[in-house]
Amino acid sequence: MRLPTAQLVLLAGVCLSGLACGEHGPPRKETYPVTGQVYVDGAPTNYLAVTCHDTKGMDAAMPTVSSAFTGQDGGFSISTYESGDGVPAGDYVLTFMWGQKEAFSGGYGGPDKLSNRYTDPKKSPVRFTVEAGKPTDLGRIDLTTK
Repeated sequence: MRLPTAQLVLLAGVCLSGLACGEHGPPRKETYPVTGQVYVDGAPTNYLAVTCHDTKGMDAAMPTVSSAFTGQDGGFSISTYESGDGVPAGDYVLTFMWGQKEAFSGGYGGPDKLSNRYTDPKKSPVRFTVEAGKPTDLGRIDLTTK
């Protein structure tokens, strides 16, 4: 049975939209909320980049990138797939970079106000474990510019 071109186009569109949204999208790892608050030199720090690194390295089969920016109160909620959804279960280390948002491009960068002291996962003092089914609150994280 041969379908007219218009019906083929409509059928292809429905199939593709089903793949792009909902349950038929790419597989995802289950994530669990990870929150905390960053203070620098005793004050909450706004718009500081927080990046989460798996201590085992990047998962080649299902790679993820998890990060957040702090808010006005220094608070953050790490995101992997969606805003604030958390990270998969496992052992992690956090890195921190305090740059600035570029007004024209919307990018983030510039010199690190923390002098790159917290950008190396091997040297970062903040390590934690995410357990399946449990949210993780890292509490207050104190960093210094000196």
